[in-house]
Amino acid sequence: MSLLFTDFASWQAHCAATGEPLYQPVLDYEIEQKGRTEAEIWTGLQRAYDVMRDAVHTGLTEDMTSRSGMINNGAKKIAASPVTVLSPEFKSLIVRALGAKEVNSCMGRVVAAPTAGASGILPGVLVTLQDLHKLDDHKILEGLLVAAGIALIIEQNASLAGAVGGCQAETGSAAAMGSGAIVYCLGGDVDVTFAAVAITIQCMLGLVCDPVAGLVEVPCVVRNASAAAIAFSSAQIAIAGVNPVIPVDQCVAALGEVGQSMETRYKETALGGLANTTRGREIEKMVLVQDVNILPDED
Repeated sequence: MSLLFTDFASWQAHCAATGEPLYQPVLDYEIEQKGRTEAEIWTGLQRAYDVMRDAVHTGLTEDMTSRSGMINNGAKKIAASPVTVLSPEFKSLIVRALGAKEVNSCMGRVVAAPTAGASGILPGVLVTLQDLHKLDDHKILEGLLVAAGIALIIEQNASLAGAVGGCQAETGSAAAMGSGAIVYCLGGDVDVTFAAVAITIQCMLGLVCDPVAGLVEVPCVVRNASAAAIAFSSAQIAIAGVNPVIPVDQCVAALGEVGQSMETRYKETALGGLANTTRGREIEKMVLVQDVNILPDED
């Protein structure tokens, strides 16, 4: 990506021709774009991953009540629930992704990966992946580079912003980044890695961005948890050798086409979907009223 690839086919062809691992051209691109040494890039990646892990920890140990009151320690409630429909590992994934996103909703420190609205997905995915497979930090950092490359290509051909392409562009892209990172970190080849990305996009296609009261809380937090689950399921499907049928670059093109055709009210405007429900409008009025300071008339 020193030459910045514009599609997955070019990225794949480059690695096939050079024998480089999937993360290497992304690392080269980072070095060139930031004007830093390779050591500095690895240090920056480690710092980002440390913040992700901290967000997971914070979401499970500190008070996560947002100013609006819509977010109220959901991750801890799930972790403590005596009744579960999930395996312990699956439950941990959901709890971690949801907890890290709650940190964002409560004005804590997160990594926008690729956006703050999707900031719980990669932390939940990568921390759980590392825990399950006992991977060292360096392998996770390589996975972060692969995830970054995936995001760069999606951004060029579709969008990463809910205001442009709906929630499919935010949580969908983050889930695609996560599934690709999973497959790469577990030794999957380029074909399988990109198959995971394609399958993930297919699962997330069409999701609208409809934040209640315009806040990145409801339904954003629970969607982070669901997207993390889709990242894992898509990675498993790809690793098993299931063909996504539609090539990854065409899936990204579909993501862009769907985003362009979406009505404005479904693009982070809080004019449609859940934001436009009766309860959503009631919450909007309460939030707006409590946050407005009425200044005295100067006259």
